Amino acid sequence: QEKAVIKVCLDGMPLPKSENRPPVNLSLVIDRSGSMSGDKIEKAREAALEALSRLAADDVLSIVAYGSGVETLVPAQRVGDGRRIAAEIRKIHADGSTALFGGVSQGAAEVRKHIEDRRYVHRVILLSDGQANIGPSSPEDLGRLGASLMKEGISVSTVGVGLGFNEDLMTRLAQRSDGNTYFVESSDDLPRIFAGELGDVLNVVARRVVVEVTFPKGVKPIGFVGREGTIAGQNAQVSLNQVYGGQEKFALIEVEVPASDDGATLELATARVTYDDALTNRIASREARRSVSFSKQQEVVVKSANLHVQNEYAANMIAVTKDRAIELVDARKTEAAAREMRVAAAAMRTTAAKYNNVALAVLAEKQEVQACRLERGGLRNQ
Repeated sequence: QEKAVIKVCLDGMPLPKSENRPPVNLSLVIDRSGSMSGDKIEKAREAALEALSRLAADDVLSIVAYGSGVETLVPAQRVGDGRRIAAEIRKIHADGSTALFGGVSQGAAEVRKHIEDRRYVHRVILLSDGQANIGPSSPEDLGRLGASLMKEGISVSTVGVGLGFNEDLMTRLAQRSDGNTYFVESSDDLPRIFAGELGDVLNVVARRVVVEVTFPKGVKPIGFVGREGTIAGQNAQVSLNQVYGGQEKFALIEVEVPASDDGATLELATARVTYDDALTNRIASREARRSVSFSKQQEVVVKSANLHVQNEYAANMIAVTKDRAIELVDARKTEAAAREMRVAAAAMRTTAAKYNNVALAVLAEKQEVQACRLERGGLRNQ
């Protein structure tokens, strides 16, 4: 019996230029706390105006700003010519503390005003340079908020500015809601980041995506790696909010595979994806199967290995290990955190040597370096 990793990959086909894209229901949630004063708030206004310029008249936009409190500057409305919305954006100034949870919650409340209209792509973009110091403030709190919004079909993309933000908090919120995460050291990059994020949002080809994987008797699914999913018996399922044109989204599932005779073949899994076609507003589906063969010749097995999937598996395991290390560091167990990171690095080195995977060896070395840094000075944003 052995373990294997199955990658279920979704490739979003680029939208034809002639097609009309689905409309967007977007809320911009902007941190205007005191630490955003000066150049940061000026660039934040620029970024919001950049986002506005990329929307069509029939798109829906709301603007929420938060400091010590939360204020809806522009309630959810169709963009139209955008002049009144632009005027409100230019009035945003920095002051107060950081009510991050309340800001995202209010942005989601504005998005909900049009949540029943299945034509729309629903998105919140959060911009912050600081900590969440008013209201719920832990990564777990924000992760739960993200997961609940995903169930409603709302994704949150987060943009962290400078080096003072809580990386774990911002990442957890985005990941659990199936949004994107950006970190920029200089506020000069904000307009470019917003342009890139809007490029994704305006290029959605599939929504309400459900991937179901069925395994034959004898093949036991163990769990998803780096993504939230459920396993019940011989079935695994994961949900995604949306897929963009030209984008790859994937899930990794670890399985136990029974021993078989030399030369035998086994159908390992059947994957079926069901989704709303963003252009037709109709439900569509696709299906794929994968079989494997068995050999007692080590060189045949090594040669057949998919190194790309090995590396993706390792990268996701590194992320999982880092989350666990953060928990241990918060509990003042730095040595245990470093030890877990080194165990993961050792496992990667063993696999890299067996399959002559140079890229994986590099990942293992980086993980070892991180463990050394952790022992010397703790974790930091990277």
